[in-house]
Amino acid sequence: MTLPLIVIFGILIKLESEGPIFFRQERVGQHGKYFYVIKLRSMKDDAEKNGAQWAERDDPRVTKVGKFIRKTRIDELPQLWNVLKGDMSLIGPRPERPMFTAQFNNQIPVFVERLIVKPGLTGWAQVNGGYDITPREKLKYDLYYINNMNLLLDLKIILLTIKVVFTGNGAR
Repeated sequence: MTLPLIVIFGILIKLESEGPIFFRQERVGQHGKYFYVIKLRSMKDDAEKNGAQWAERDDPRVTKVGKFIRKTRIDELPQLWNVLKGDMSLIGPRPERPMFTAQFNNQIPVFVERLIVKPGLTGWAQVNGGYDITPREKLKYDLYYINNMNLLLDLKIILLTIKVVFTGNGAR
């Protein structure tokens, strides 16, 4: 169902900037297992030429198409492949990059507790705080989800995710 959107925005990405359509990035999943997420590229091809950086609000590395696909979360659609492969679930804590997971765990020694469940395409932290929350706030939301996982909470997250997609709240 999402293939037409991926194709359309893939073409727009290619028309706007040089580089690949897709972006692969290593993440930490359940029980610390590493895997690669696949996303539509939303930044300039050389966005991390100076090393890994945390995306910021109005990040100058984000392209015009990238700004839209980030706001609507269309850039995340290829991660459905990660869900089909079993690396991720639809709902759970968002997976972090290995270096950020280590850094956050040094600052907040229980940060890796969020790795007891599969990471998700969307989650309680994303619908409540978006991308602009601190690692400590993210952990609070993720642990709330882990400790209260149930079908009703998952349905609520899905409905709130739809709202986020249509309003663009929490994007950067």
